[in-house]
Amino acid sequence: MNTQTILLASRPQGTPTAEQFRFETREVPAPTAGQVLLKTRYVSVDPYMRGRMSAAKSYVAPFEVGAPIVGGIVAEVVESHSDKLPVGSVVVGSLPWQEYNVTDAQAVNQVPADKAPASYFLGLLGMPGLTAYFGLLDICQPKAGETVVVSGAAGAVGMIVGQLAKIHGARVIGTAGSDEKVAYLKELGFDEAINYKTTPDIAKALAAAAPNGIDCYFDNVGGAITDAVYDQLNKHARIALCGQISTYNATEAPVGPRPEGKLLKTSTKLQGFIVSDYLDRWPEGVKQLTEWYAQGKLKGEETVTEGFDQIPAAFLGLFKGENTGKAVVKVA
Repeated sequence: MNTQTILLASRPQGTPTAEQFRFETREVPAPTAGQVLLKTRYVSVDPYMRGRMSAAKSYVAPFEVGAPIVGGIVAEVVESHSDKLPVGSVVVGSLPWQEYNVTDAQAVNQVPADKAPASYFLGLLGMPGLTAYFGLLDICQPKAGETVVVSGAAGAVGMIVGQLAKIHGARVIGTAGSDEKVAYLKELGFDEAINYKTTPDIAKALAAAAPNGIDCYFDNVGGAITDAVYDQLNKHARIALCGQISTYNATEAPVGPRPEGKLLKTSTKLQGFIVSDYLDRWPEGVKQLTEWYAQGKLKGEETVTEGFDQIPAAFLGLFKGENTGKAVVKVA
């Protein structure tokens, strides 16, 4: 059996382009004892993958030039040599961007596809949901009546952060890059939402939206929005540093305000984190997120692109703000 696969053709300088991706047809090996043959149903495209396209040292190894790109995939078991995963099982795992994959059964996790759309296990009930869950609840620990600000609030992680903060009784302000996204955040229950692209003075807008200051900040973006947040921090504020998408394609290190003095004066806790830091607690997070989803307290939103050949375009769209919620590609 043959499969289409997508390889990293070259490392990008600045913003990635379609030239960084190469399609190739490869033979799929026959599964052996303990292995399964998987048919890809959904592929996740995520901002963190931009970092893996460069050779720079990071918290996860870079992609290799000439090798398949690897990311989150929901797949169906179509042939099984494992008692653990019968044919028809729906699984999620970190797998090569291929139409078909052969892998050890223990390398993927079966998901309850009868409880939510299968693609949600790449978003609301998957890695982005867990990122929101642990970053907000473990680091920020919002209390009822406090003010929480989320940058990149209409993205896969940010939209869940805002909903979790509302579940815990906080006042929630989000920033996003279009009027449509702002309207969507209001539908989700955000108290205020700011279109940073059309707001001439983001610091003034934040001050108006958060008259009592900011207690928790979930930072997905960095840059000018984060600079403005630092001026509004309350005593003992907490910041979960999750992402810096505003700088991912920069070819030189950006120069900005030095925030240490403001953090010192407000006794602010600033903690960077990677969701894999919490691997041993993932079952806890999935269980709680699934319960809140079943109770109607959490909503998922996806931007779905169709077709295996559209995976690179969907990935590149992340850096143009084309997605609301989780960006996924429906393959089969």
